[in-house]
Amino acid sequence: MSWILDTFRTYPSIPIFLTIGLGFLIGKLKYKTFSLGTVTSVLLVGVLVGQMDIPIGAPLKSLFFLIFLFAIGYKCGPQFASALKGQGIKQVIFAVVVCGLCLAVTWGCAKIMNYNAAIATGLFSGAQTISAVIGVGVDTIGTLGISAEEKKAWVDLIPVCYAVTYVFGTIGSAWILGNIGPALLGGLKKVRQQTKELEAQLNHSDVSDDPAFINGNRPIAFRAYKVTAEHFATPQTVAQIEEHFKGLGRRLFVERLRDAQGNVSDATPDLMVRQGDEIVLSGRHEFIIQDESWIGPEIDDAKLMSFPVEKTKVMVMKKTAGLTVDQLRAKPFMYGVMIQSISRQGGISIPVLAQTRLMQGDMLTIEGLPQEVKVAAPAIGCEEHPTVATDLVFVSLAIVIGAIVGALTLHIGNIPVSLSTSGGALIAGLFFGWLRTKRPSVGIIPDSSLWLMNNLGLNMFIAVIGIQAGPTFVSGIKEVGVMLFVMGIVATTLPLMISMFLGAKVFKFHPAINLGCCAGSRTTTAALGAITSSLQSSVPAMGYTVTYAIGNTLLILMGVAMVLLFV
Repeated sequence: MSWILDTFRTYPSIPIFLTIGLGFLIGKLKYKTFSLGTVTSVLLVGVLVGQMDIPIGAPLKSLFFLIFLFAIGYKCGPQFASALKGQGIKQVIFAVVVCGLCLAVTWGCAKIMNYNAAIATGLFSGAQTISAVIGVGVDTIGTLGISAEEKKAWVDLIPVCYAVTYVFGTIGSAWILGNIGPALLGGLKKVRQQTKELEAQLNHSDVSDDPAFINGNRPIAFRAYKVTAEHFATPQTVAQIEEHFKGLGRRLFVERLRDAQGNVSDATPDLMVRQGDEIVLSGRHEFIIQDESWIGPEIDDAKLMSFPVEKTKVMVMKKTAGLTVDQLRAKPFMYGVMIQSISRQGGISIPVLAQTRLMQGDMLTIEGLPQEVKVAAPAIGCEEHPTVATDLVFVSLAIVIGAIVGALTLHIGNIPVSLSTSGGALIAGLFFGWLRTKRPSVGIIPDSSLWLMNNLGLNMFIAVIGIQAGPTFVSGIKEVGVMLFVMGIVATTLPLMISMFLGAKVFKFHPAINLGCCAGSRTTTAALGAITSSLQSSVPAMGYTVTYAIGNTLLILMGVAMVLLFV
């Protein structure tokens, strides 16, 4: 044990990675629906490892925290900018109100209990499940004109308070929004029915009764048929066949044809289809097989079906932002092309419904024949070619610029006010994430790299915080007492209850959108999962993305405000 202890103290990178590994392992464990989550698990393992009194240099945690905050801003930047420019402005205002409520209620709880800045910041971070506040709170305390001993005591206290309040902050938010929320908004059965009605309404097509957008995850199928039906006794053009499908409310396409002489050709609008020919249709699986009696029997022909199909991702640019899925589908360049899925903010799935409105920066997954995709992709926006390379020049210089801006300090009386380097990195991420939608070839960060920057950046910071706070953690728990847990319940519950009321009565949101907006404003993904599971629909995600972008930014910056309010 002595050798291990000496090794850990000499090479602190070893216990840091031990903390990360065990924390992620424990964070994956679940009992029914309960889980500590990765961040809390890493913090608690760090506290345990920190009992060895391992010295760690201060710059290490700041380095990874800046990477994390830049990644958060970069991911939210496109939707943040689009929302401020008018797309979803109602949801933007709602998110600002909710964040203000979270700050005000937590500040009120802290004032009632006569807490200091550190306890108040830890309470805010845990109750509102915004782990990044630990970092901005620590940075802000570092700028205060107090003694080094007091700074150290406060910095060690923040993660203690976070750990005490975070568990209910996460589980309580999910339970309140997933169970109490529907009950307050009319009852679970009624809200489920209203959500189904909204889903049907959003799936209504103004261009045609096209049901191809019910669920973006439904597979697109290619099927071959022998043309034997009496309808083809008079030859039909490909355009006439597709018009027939359109009249039936089905978006299906003729892709290939083999004539009676065995010649195979790609379909064109004026290509004639006769009895005895064989054709390939593309579209949703369930609608293709329904047309067997109208065309003829399905056949299994490997040669006829052997042709390339391309699936690619395209970033929505200004020229198509603001269109609904239905309006985009009606564009001539979308002929033969299907939208498989829509993702927003680096991975949040948006339901592919006819009236789903696209935002700049959305990522569409489209599928079709290569020649059709080649036309559609540049017309939609910018095609994302698969890559594993991150533009590190862009990332590094962007963080440098943001950190320098954040380091600028304005003195109001004796109080130093600044964004801090962490707040500056967040703002830089927002700006350069938005810039990426204007210059897609610059600043490429693959989703896998963004995930690593986000998760490893935050948890490396939390691991160091936990290890450093380890020796004083138990005494810190005794200092804050059980009432901090009670205040955490109040600080979590009260803003959510008020927010749901305001969403229903003042903002007039649909119940499903209301719940999604509340989850997004509080940046709690676990709650979004509970809501979609409870309502049996992905529609609440349409209220989550804009409010998440606003909430994630404001709540982190409010960590600075929380410290300054108690100075």
